[in-house]
Amino acid sequence: MTVDITYEPDVAPPPRRFVPDAFDAADPASLESLAGELIGRPVGNAAAFEAWILDWSDLARSFRAARQRRRIAMTRNTLDAAARDAHLAFEKEVVPRWRRLEDAFRRHYLASPFRRGLGLRYAMLDRHLAAAQALFREANVQLLSDEEEIALRYARLVGRRTVTCRGKGMREQECAALLEDPDRALRKDAYLALAAARAADAEETEAIFDALLAARHGIATNAGCADYREYRFRDLQRFDYGPDDCARFHEAVERHVVPPLTARMERRKRSLRLDALRPWDRVARGDGRTSPPAFSDEKGLVGLGRDLFRAVDPGFDAEFDILVRNGLLDLMARPGKAPGGYNAEVHDIRLPFIFANSVGRYADVKTLLHEGGHAFHTIATREEPVPELAHAPMEFCEVASMTMELMGLEHFGEALPADEARAAAVQLLEQRLWLFVWVATVDAFQHWIYTHPGHARAERHATWKALRRRFEPFVDWTGMEEAQAIDWHQQLHLFRYPFYYIEYGIAALGSLQIWQRFRRDRGAAIGGYRAALALGGSRPLPELFATAGARFAMDGPAVAEAAQGIIERLREIE
Repeated sequence: MTVDITYEPDVAPPPRRFVPDAFDAADPASLESLAGELIGRPVGNAAAFEAWILDWSDLARSFRAARQRRRIAMTRNTLDAAARDAHLAFEKEVVPRWRRLEDAFRRHYLASPFRRGLGLRYAMLDRHLAAAQALFREANVQLLSDEEEIALRYARLVGRRTVTCRGKGMREQECAALLEDPDRALRKDAYLALAAARAADAEETEAIFDALLAARHGIATNAGCADYREYRFRDLQRFDYGPDDCARFHEAVERHVVPPLTARMERRKRSLRLDALRPWDRVARGDGRTSPPAFSDEKGLVGLGRDLFRAVDPGFDAEFDILVRNGLLDLMARPGKAPGGYNAEVHDIRLPFIFANSVGRYADVKTLLHEGGHAFHTIATREEPVPELAHAPMEFCEVASMTMELMGLEHFGEALPADEARAAAVQLLEQRLWLFVWVATVDAFQHWIYTHPGHARAERHATWKALRRRFEPFVDWTGMEEAQAIDWHQQLHLFRYPFYYIEYGIAALGSLQIWQRFRRDRGAAIGGYRAALALGGSRPLPELFATAGARFAMDGPAVAEAAQGIIERLREIE
């Protein structure tokens, strides 16, 4: 399957300012020529300086679009050698040159006498460019490309993996769906099949991770950072919190989320008449019933999504229709697709593309709501020419997505049969409690990994198992210790997006506040949500939260309030 990467929509983007229509950002010579022309342009006043920034933004969007189109094609079919080679060639040949051009642009920007006269509109751009320039090192240009190439090995490994359960070969997502089946023997077989498939690839997976650690340690050292954690926090431009705040979040989850989740799991054990909650019992329905397929194909999933988006606000359905009619969706699982799901902006047309691996579960509907929230965020900032001002910090990007999940939850009854709507709502809210403990686990694991360079694999496995016991003490892993030691291999972010996980915890806290507001006053909640999305990255993170009607916090009181809100809503539904 060779994948088209043209995506010419029927909704025209804002016109280009500087980049010619025939320009090819994948051609290094053309890219360097156009960038060189721009960097060498004389700038004699504040208006000319702003025009220079906007023209650079036009060029940056062309580069990002060329990169994104190739990434999308590669993830849609990791078995397509042409798509894979095109993506890899771009990463190896074009991206390093672009990083050097960005460095030259930032240096010119930061040296300009007109920089301080740009006003509030450009304040966040100024902060972003200054922080990026302080971290840039020429020695890291090649290492960053090497890191991307190593991470792609993980995507290909997972993309080609087949799981065999009861004699039938299937995709990981299909096998994972069996973990919701009321037949405990089938759930166990499915879990063991998944564990066996990951174990078969464990040596290769560990080797990939070791290579990533080596590359990341080198990147941090070159940048003069104490360790990769320091480098990555600066790279992600986490201006409003640091490692100590993350540690407090972990402690708050242990104190305020683990106890009520433990109580829920004890209730599940009683309901399902289990002697112990095993790894294959974590996501089974608590009422012991079978969830029928929510849909059978992409058309069915799109229909469910449209119903829910329309119920939340008709404007969201209209925006979703742009993606439907322009082929900007790839939602169903199939052999060769990369794992996971994402929303990606195709920067030159300024529209989102949604990628998923759906197999018919209600969880897939939740994923579409999640990625739909990201998509509406992209559309809300479509007219903003400067990418850095259009793109919010990831902590707030996840507020956009996770809030849409929760607002959709309130309308499950309008799109699903009553019993199934209730079960799906319970599942989503329980998963939000699970999310807190999983975020704390994954984030704490990364903090340990990158502050212990040179650790042995056995130490890594022992640390992971200890964290699993800390945050999920109610799961019995007896006899499954080897599977437990490597079940972090399933977490894509550890390989491709290091330290990108605490965002989900922070965003969950914000989204739960907006959801509570939505239940009290939907008009005010939708208005605040849309207003915050439209700000993009033009305001600091706490201000984005405030505009949406939430408080930016990741401390004990915030976590306790969130957990209590979930428990109270579960009681109402049940």
